[in-house]
Amino acid sequence: MHFEYFPTEIVTHVFLSCSVSGAFALSASCRRFNEIFNSTKKLEILDNAAHAQYGPLKDAIQLVTHNASQPAHLIRSVPFSLALLKQIVHVGRVANKWCEVYPFKKWKDNYQDRRLLTEEEQWRLRRALYRLWLYTRSFHNKTHPREHRMNLQHIRMRAELLHNWSTPELAEMIDVHAILRDVVYTKICPSNGSIQRKFKKRFPDSSEHQLLFNIHLNYPPPPFTASMPTSEFHAAPLANDPLFTHYHHSTHALATKFHYAKYNSTPFHEPGAEGWGDDIGHYYVVEDMLKLDPEQILWLRDHAPLKGMVETFTRGLGDWFDNNGETWGQTVGWVLNERGEDVGEVCAAVAECEMGIALVED
Repeated sequence: MHFEYFPTEIVTHVFLSCSVSGAFALSASCRRFNEIFNSTKKLEILDNAAHAQYGPLKDAIQLVTHNASQPAHLIRSVPFSLALLKQIVHVGRVANKWCEVYPFKKWKDNYQDRRLLTEEEQWRLRRALYRLWLYTRSFHNKTHPREHRMNLQHIRMRAELLHNWSTPELAEMIDVHAILRDVVYTKICPSNGSIQRKFKKRFPDSSEHQLLFNIHLNYPPPPFTASMPTSEFHAAPLANDPLFTHYHHSTHALATKFHYAKYNSTPFHEPGAEGWGDDIGHYYVVEDMLKLDPEQILWLRDHAPLKGMVETFTRGLGDWFDNNGETWGQTVGWVLNERGEDVGEVCAAVAECEMGIALVED
């Protein structure tokens, strides 16, 4: 018997086993399947598909429904709808991209242990990422300037959100936050030393050329016009949308072109100018950049290989961004100390894969 002649109950069960994109694709295959999909089961099918592909939806919903009118730590319950699904798909795609990045950063030194994440580990990573993203949206904005960092009232406000989660769940967030930091540290804002090593690796015969770091040349910034979509959540463009495809390919090609030119020394470009400082100066630059949310970090990694591009992006965020480091590390340390936990021991357990996303097998 051909599949299109199967009983409606069996076809519905197949729909309930699909991903979000798979459910829409199956519904477009014939008129009968479209009628089954658009029946009273539609929201149930999409809810189930979103749980499997982008779950846990509880944390995704807390993220996409957050606004400044209520405290971040309050748990919100909203009915499932197509409008809500579009926002969940948007953040879910970002989370799944981080599931692909995680193995390369987690095991970048002991790469012999590198492997794909299991479905359970991907679920934990998405959960931790949604929660970190919620923290960023709540407390890394212009209403939380530098002067509020050590204010006891604001520390307790930030801690209230983290008190929603257990210590093992905070360890998962520490693990994911370390991956975000590594991407910022190595890809978006490389140190002078990193630029020096990569330059020598690409041009081993240019020992006579000394890179000039931390200089300000009176050259115009690179012609970088591509801008990231607004930070407000909206319906994510579909992969088969020709406008989105053209935008993605054009900006990717532009970024690739500048990536290869990054270490080339020319009369109009000094590779040393791509460095973000050494030691203390570079540390504070990374702390500032960690106020960006996971989507912004991914976008800068893929589309802004030059320092001038990153600076142009951050200038567009406002004056509050500069010299105002992230507060996640301070707040999670505060919460763990309140619980009588040793922060160093928790971080060490995450590094040894005893806590966090990818755990060692017994």
